Amino acid sequence: MKTKLGLGLLSIFLIITIVAIILVINDKSEDKSNNQPESMDVGQYTKVEKEEYDVIVAGTDPEGVMAAISAARNGMKVLLIDGRDRDRLGGLFTLGGLNTLDLNNSPSQPSFSNKLKFLNEGLFREWFDQLEGTSFDTQTAANVFFKMVKDEPNIDLMMNVSEMQPVVEANDSMLKVSGLDVVGQDNSKTRIRAKIVIDATQDADIAAAAGAPYMTGREDLGDKEAKTAVTLVIKIKGITDEVWNAFGKRKGSGQFGTTIWGFPEAAEYVASDPDRVRVRSLNIGRQADGTALINAMMVFGVDPLDPNSRKEGYEIGKQEAPRFIDYMKQTVKEFEAVEYAGVAEELYVRESRHIVGEYVLSIRDLMENRDHYDAIAYGSYQVDLHSTGSKDAGYVLMKPMQYGVPFRSLVPLKVDDLLVVGRSASFQSMAHGSARVVPLGMATGQAAGAAAAMSIQDGVTVREMSKSQEYMDKLRSLLTEQGVDLKMNKLSTPYYLKHKATRGLLTAIGLLITTGGYNNEGFKLDEPSNPMRFAGHIPKLRKAVPDKFTGNAAASMQDLTEEEMKSIPLSMERAIHILSASMGLDQHKGTVEHFVDQKWLAGETLAAIDDWTSLTNGEVYLIIDDVLRNYANYSEYGSSAPSTSGTDTRQVMSNDI
Repeated sequence: MKTKLGLGLLSIFLIITIVAIILVINDKSEDKSNNQPESMDVGQYTKVEKEEYDVIVAGTDPEGVMAAISAARNGMKVLLIDGRDRDRLGGLFTLGGLNTLDLNNSPSQPSFSNKLKFLNEGLFREWFDQLEGTSFDTQTAANVFFKMVKDEPNIDLMMNVSEMQPVVEANDSMLKVSGLDVVGQDNSKTRIRAKIVIDATQDADIAAAAGAPYMTGREDLGDKEAKTAVTLVIKIKGITDEVWNAFGKRKGSGQFGTTIWGFPEAAEYVASDPDRVRVRSLNIGRQADGTALINAMMVFGVDPLDPNSRKEGYEIGKQEAPRFIDYMKQTVKEFEAVEYAGVAEELYVRESRHIVGEYVLSIRDLMENRDHYDAIAYGSYQVDLHSTGSKDAGYVLMKPMQYGVPFRSLVPLKVDDLLVVGRSASFQSMAHGSARVVPLGMATGQAAGAAAAMSIQDGVTVREMSKSQEYMDKLRSLLTEQGVDLKMNKLSTPYYLKHKATRGLLTAIGLLITTGGYNNEGFKLDEPSNPMRFAGHIPKLRKAVPDKFTGNAAASMQDLTEEEMKSIPLSMERAIHILSASMGLDQHKGTVEHFVDQKWLAGETLAAIDDWTSLTNGEVYLIIDDVLRNYANYSEYGSSAPSTSGTDTRQVMSNDI
């Protein structure tokens, strides 16, 4: 009897415990308090006690805050400084209104657990655990950032700055950053020295000004004019529990606690200037004060490196935002009770500069789920390439399982004693579609802070460290001791890496010829191709190597109707005719025999083709790979940056991926 009673009490206790845990988890994932935290006054704590520091961190976006904390906890005297007239820490998350996290979830995330398992963990987890959920109140985020900084006695904070420029000195064949020249809002000028500077500005402004090589936008694809859309986050009010729950229950919507996505009706909105503004389906992040923030409006044609262009883009978005909310109120029942409440204080800029470092993270790294000896962070977010214009839908290129970000990608070429963290680090433009997300950038910030401390303590440059297996092992061990998870999960080999056309696919995806989507099933390697589809690949080849594809591919298809171009199989003979026409070759050279004689086609490619009368997409990609490499001398980067001795790096890399 006592045993049964004891078991009964134990069962009740376990049930109560489980219910309590569920309530705690639900409370974490859905905030219902409607009480926004009070703002901590950053200004009153701003202090600069000296004119020389061990480490200066330029930029108070999340990546910079993590870098400063990491360096300080490793014994460095740190100055965290910002030159964008901000009154809060957190940049994009707080002033840009991006309050929904693009997470790097671990491939080993248990399906039965509500607790999210992230890659990297570390300082990001310490910060995240103090928020409301995967979407958070921006004031909470700002307060947590500030508290974490204020709790570090080794960090000084300087916010009231109107301009900051690197102090650059010659250092043998290299340049060297030795501090910042700072202009205060009162026009006072101060030179602040440091042993190492970490550039955590959104656009790598310090590195660029110091002379580090870089590219912009999709320049590495031969498309220098392409500019990824910027977003102005919209604020709405009247978000009661009833309204929020109705949002989540709407057909076609998804919800995870404080985050809701969906409302495809938004994409049907016609902007006042459709060439400059388009709206996609909504990502909505709930705040703690009865408001929510919407990430959906894309503004095109904004040059993120031109202050006037950014200002114009902001004003365009600001004028469009209330019109869009009126449309939603009239179109969607669940929006009837909400009201427009303004826009974020800063634009959400996804892409600007790509610094060229000791290693350029490539799309191959992501496709192959590569690890690196110097991996200091890991990513898994999908390669999300946003629209560059009103007629460009944007796409998800593919979804990696887990890839390493090398420390070398934080070390810019040509300039010593400088590290770059965040979205403008050394990432190729397509890899950037995944590596740009802020949680990953926060991990690179933590690594940079620890590396700066190690560099100073051991008297070795960060560049020398990056090339040393011993130092990278030491850095990874230090980060692991400080809570960073640097384990590579055991992964199965993706199907596309076991296919006969893998080599061609890796080249094709590097040219944006194909996309895999969220599940990597979109490559369709075994699907038959057709003449129109193949001819559609030629402009991508021309962008990559413009001087090698100067002809007109259409000239090889004049015997076909438009319907035939779409419907008939692509034969080997037709594919070679199209290629030779695009290459500007004489008609008699447009034969398989000529391509083989010139060694433009490899024997292994010919052997891989099952039916010469009907080529598959995968077989087409193998042919493209052969011709690019053997005829056009095309190469791609991804293992290490190309030599830039005596040459403008951007010109060298404009033909590379």
